[in-house]
Amino acid sequence: MTRMIERWFPCAEVSDACSESWGSGNTESSLWVWFAKRPVAQSKAAVLTSLLPWPDDESEQQKLRDLVREALQGHTAKAKEIQEILEKEYGKAPRVLDPFSGRAMIPLEAGRLQAEAFGIDYSPFAALGGSLLAEMAFRDWSKEPDLPFERRSDTNLTIGEEEDRIVADVENFLFEVGRRFREYMDEFYPKVGEAYPWGYFWASSLPCQECGRRFPLVGELELRRPRPKKGDAGQSFRIHADPKTGLCEAVVHDGPPTGAPTRVQAGKSKYSATGRVAVCPFCDHVHSKAVHTRLSMEGLRQDELLVTADIDPDDGTKVFRSPTAEEVAAAKQAAEALKNEPPFGMLSARPDEVIPDGNTWTIQSVNYGDRTYGDLCEPRQTLGLVRLARAINEVTEECLRAGVSSEYARALAGYATAAMMRKMRRTTRGARLQITGGTRVGDIFVNQSAVSFSYDWFESGLSNGPGSWDSLSRQTVTTLRNIRQRAKAVPATIQRGSATTLPFRPGSMDAVVTDPPYDDMIDYSDSSDLFYVWAKRAMYTADPMLSMTMHPGGVQEKTDDITVKRGGSQGDDHRTHQHYDENIARAFAEARRVVTDDGVVTIVFGHGDLEVWRRLLNAISSAGLVLTGSWPAKTEAGGASATAANIVTTLTMACRPAPPDRKEGRLGAVESQVRDVVKERVELWDRSGLAHTDMLMASAGPAMEVTGRYSKILDVTGNEVGLERFLIVARKAVQDAADIKVVSLPLDSFDARTRFALWWVRLYGRQLAPKSELRWQVLAGDLDMNDVKNLLHQGDKGCRFLAAKEFKSNITSDSSVIDVALAMAKAWPDGLEAVAEVLVAAARDNDDQYLWSAISYLANRLPEGEADVAAWNGLQRARRGVDVAARNIATAQFRTTRESAAKDPQDTLF
Repeated sequence: MTRMIERWFPCAEVSDACSESWGSGNTESSLWVWFAKRPVAQSKAAVLTSLLPWPDDESEQQKLRDLVREALQGHTAKAKEIQEILEKEYGKAPRVLDPFSGRAMIPLEAGRLQAEAFGIDYSPFAALGGSLLAEMAFRDWSKEPDLPFERRSDTNLTIGEEEDRIVADVENFLFEVGRRFREYMDEFYPKVGEAYPWGYFWASSLPCQECGRRFPLVGELELRRPRPKKGDAGQSFRIHADPKTGLCEAVVHDGPPTGAPTRVQAGKSKYSATGRVAVCPFCDHVHSKAVHTRLSMEGLRQDELLVTADIDPDDGTKVFRSPTAEEVAAAKQAAEALKNEPPFGMLSARPDEVIPDGNTWTIQSVNYGDRTYGDLCEPRQTLGLVRLARAINEVTEECLRAGVSSEYARALAGYATAAMMRKMRRTTRGARLQITGGTRVGDIFVNQSAVSFSYDWFESGLSNGPGSWDSLSRQTVTTLRNIRQRAKAVPATIQRGSATTLPFRPGSMDAVVTDPPYDDMIDYSDSSDLFYVWAKRAMYTADPMLSMTMHPGGVQEKTDDITVKRGGSQGDDHRTHQHYDENIARAFAEARRVVTDDGVVTIVFGHGDLEVWRRLLNAISSAGLVLTGSWPAKTEAGGASATAANIVTTLTMACRPAPPDRKEGRLGAVESQVRDVVKERVELWDRSGLAHTDMLMASAGPAMEVTGRYSKILDVTGNEVGLERFLIVARKAVQDAADIKVVSLPLDSFDARTRFALWWVRLYGRQLAPKSELRWQVLAGDLDMNDVKNLLHQGDKGCRFLAAKEFKSNITSDSSVIDVALAMAKAWPDGLEAVAEVLVAAARDNDDQYLWSAISYLANRLPEGEADVAAWNGLQRARRGVDVAARNIATAQFRTTRESAAKDPQDTLF
């Protein structure tokens, strides 16, 4: 049976829905901390098209297409009609598996389609979160006894009704946990009047290596932005160092900063040291980054409370002040209390699990001396998390004594732990004060999944402000209610396991739909270990098995973790490219084993690196699978770091078991087939509104489809050709099929270097593009890196098209069109004669249509207001003047040459 995904996929509808509220998955993803968010619109479309048949009759095909398009208008649209078709097709509820389920977006959408859904994830932390989203939220808990706590008087839910039971009980459970948490921490957060402060600004202090006095390291002094319309000047603070007492304090004042921070960027200061330096406010001694990092590594950091933040009861404004003596003493008292906290069974109260080696990128504070996960928070933050976890355990225990089933207790404790995990996102020394867009506590994740570190940070208090337990509890309840109300789902079955050894019989799944790890994009297990060590303490009573791990350090197991270890890897970490390739191929082979003979294995994948796609191709092929459909959609927010691919478009790819009788292919014929298929797809993608940058990503799909028809592909000498070659052929085919015109000239008619530059400008303008894209484009243009030298500025974060003022090259008659255009723009500020000299040196004139077409194209494609655009527009307006100046220069050069020849007695006609 042919499946819909092998012939059609709602690319445009998925792209549109992924940016909308229902289809983005923002609600579902807000329940549990995890690092990859598969939009529900794409998840729904992938599951739906993987299950629906593709009839032979064209009118029936159109009906199904229209049905899917309407289904992507929301969660419940056309649900009944879809269910009837699936029941008729399968005679029962179809079975769907996601072996890399993460937070279980795909199993959730399969359950919403009334399929029997299964999710497997190697991370126990992810498996717990997935069960809360796709399983626990939809189970029938109506037979559970009442919770042993007084019901909240302000709830609008009716206990006893199946639809509302779980939401009402979670609300009461969280309320009781919060009540105890505030009671346990009240003495450590003194009230001001009747209210708790909103939060506290802290900094690490170090001893000066010159004068010996200790000073705090702070990078920013502004606390709150001014609001001129309200007559609010904002607030800042300055570091006051008293040489008599040797003490530093923060002095809060209205208005912009009046002093200097103690940690400054060397490149923006008078200091010549590299990196952010630390400057002693007592003696102005400068500590280089290497010095203050070494002092931190040696354990000389101390936590200093500098500023307290209240919430104005009249208008809710966050206002800052110096901490009282009582507040300073309470913070110190918390550090003493932490030493006496009893353990959670066999688990220490303060997490003593050692951060594994090789995590200098993922857990950045290891570069500053942190060794265990308990080191990441200052003592009062740690005590708060310990007692919050204790409150969850106590409430869980009382529910169990009241007769609540162990499964229901696990669910209730799980939702409380979910709120605690979100609290942790703003509860380490990496949670900085954010003042842009409103004063708030920043997220500890600022770069993919790396847990950041800062010498100064912000601690949330016991108020009901942002980051408080009250706000997080409300968000949890609201999210759970919305998830249940969006569409009733069949509870999925989510469990921990390995995608390489699935616990299912052969042929037991009607479809496998999965979103596997993208190579080295995210260190899932290493980044989530921070949450895992706390979650197993919070869930110790409800789920003691959560703490069972074979890792000697007590963190999540890594043996079968199918990722490539990202930056900072040290020692002999086994998560290499080879490990990833071997195990992702094993996982795909397992997916092929458990799917029915007429089922499909659907893989969602995105990456910008040619090498990653090459390896994925080989993994799919070695697993005995071939692509039978591939469909691009804009599903990601994009954005890149120095080491991450800039992913906007992902491919949803359908695979089938490779036929046993595949023939060998010949290079020329296969290349021709790839070009033909890509040309057809470009027409489809263009109608769907896909940008050329997205088409380049999408072209990998048709290339993989075509090559999958053959057992191997041979060149004219009989040697096997690597599959990556056809990815490059496909990208070149996109450019050819796009039929780009530079004014009236075909792009292909320009010289290769200029063609590369104009195509790059077409794709990215002046925007930053990933470095991997440069390699793609060079290979697709049959060039090497030397051929594109001096055309792109390459930095740590990517590549951008060179500005004319940066262009360095001698212009000759052999110079490419793009070089002449850049040189002319660079010369423009120096006048017409300078421009004309470039034109003469290039042996070009006013009638050179390639040069002037390129200049016009660049001026129209790059952002208005740029100096280069102004130069090229000016050149076009002054084209006649440039021509006259060039003729004059050429004439003068000719006369000079002739006169020089006449003066030379050896230069004669005979």
